Amino acid sequence: MKDTKKAIWAWSFYDWANSAFATTVMAGFFPVFFKAYWSAGASVQQSTFYLGMANSFASIIVAALAPILGAIADRGSIKKKLLIFFAFIGCIMTGGLWFVSAGMWQLAVIFYITATIGFSGANIFYDSLLPSVASEKKIDYASSLGFGLGYIGGGLLFLINVVMYLKPAMFGIPDDATAIRISFLTVAVWWALFSIPIMLFVKEPRFAHNVAPSKAIGAGFRQLAETFRKIRYLKVVSLFLLAYWFYIDGVDTIIRMAVDYGSSLGFPAESLIVALLIVQFVAFPATLLYNFFGQRIGVKKALLTAIGAYALLTILGYFMKTTTHFYLLAICIGLFQGGIQALSRSFYSRLIPEKQAAEFFGFFNMLGKFAAVIGPGLMGIVTLLTGSNRIGILSILILFIAGGLLLSRVNEEKGREMLAMYKEEVSFDA
Repeated sequence: MKDTKKAIWAWSFYDWANSAFATTVMAGFFPVFFKAYWSAGASVQQSTFYLGMANSFASIIVAALAPILGAIADRGSIKKKLLIFFAFIGCIMTGGLWFVSAGMWQLAVIFYITATIGFSGANIFYDSLLPSVASEKKIDYASSLGFGLGYIGGGLLFLINVVMYLKPAMFGIPDDATAIRISFLTVAVWWALFSIPIMLFVKEPRFAHNVAPSKAIGAGFRQLAETFRKIRYLKVVSLFLLAYWFYIDGVDTIIRMAVDYGSSLGFPAESLIVALLIVQFVAFPATLLYNFFGQRIGVKKALLTAIGAYALLTILGYFMKTTTHFYLLAICIGLFQGGIQALSRSFYSRLIPEKQAAEFFGFFNMLGKFAAVIGPGLMGIVTLLTGSNRIGILSILILFIAGGLLLSRVNEEKGREMLAMYKEEVSFDA
């Protein structure tokens, strides 16, 4: 049943679980450790290039798999099973980073790419369960609650990991490098433990004509071609996805590459970690407040506001010179990061048919991940070619400009009308 408090909180708590990976690993310690430990000896431009390419390659794999997996999940009603499968991969590979020794940047990249595939793959099915736990009336709240819990949960574990890193002797740890390696193990355990509520309390939605998982694979591939036709028919969905493709790429690139950028400017690792903590704890209340802001002015206007803010912050990042500047930018990013992610997810869910949620969210995640191919890769290549990390970060600005211009042309009311007409004209159970 939709809108039950237990189901909404259980669904939202998966954000609490997997955000530990996004915070401690993806945004925090992996970039720091990669530059100082695994790729020691390489120039800062080379390590930025390696990290950017690793993020891009992981995104290519997830983007290629996303729509196919989504179609399979809808046909077989196996969203939860696939979520658990990919989360398990992510947990195992994250814990495996403990075993990677100094200088072995290639092995670190392999583990990181595989863990990112697990993280991103599970998110496809996590997102697709949203319409089944919340009605349109509650969907903005549920989406924002998820991101809010993600920031506070990921932030709490990250805080513990940071203390371990700064004061290893307090925990009986021999040095800061060992503390970071242990932090990867804590993320794996945290992610697995707090995934239990969604497994137990969120029911798998079942629709007519479900098929067995083995048969769902073949049906999923056939449905993939059909999905292209549906999205082409629902032109407002197509336009939103194109806009999302650009602007969320800028957001994801900043999340994944900000620490590497600060490190390349010579900021101490301790300051970079503190800045990440600032983002986490500012983003928790800001995400929930941004939901109310979106209700007041409209979700689309709230998204455009956030895009404009990110564009301005990218320009300010180019001129950044001190750690104080980095902290101020962290506060500003925290104000908008969760809001733009949560409202994008709930805005999109209003434009798609519920019975094909995994299929359509597969495309949603596919475009997000294909965009993440462009951003980190663009930043890495521009940095390598120009020899300037500042020009590299500035290259992201074009993504926010393109995304904002395209989103301004999205007509939500027309999208609802087209969806209603489509439901009448097309059998979704076919």
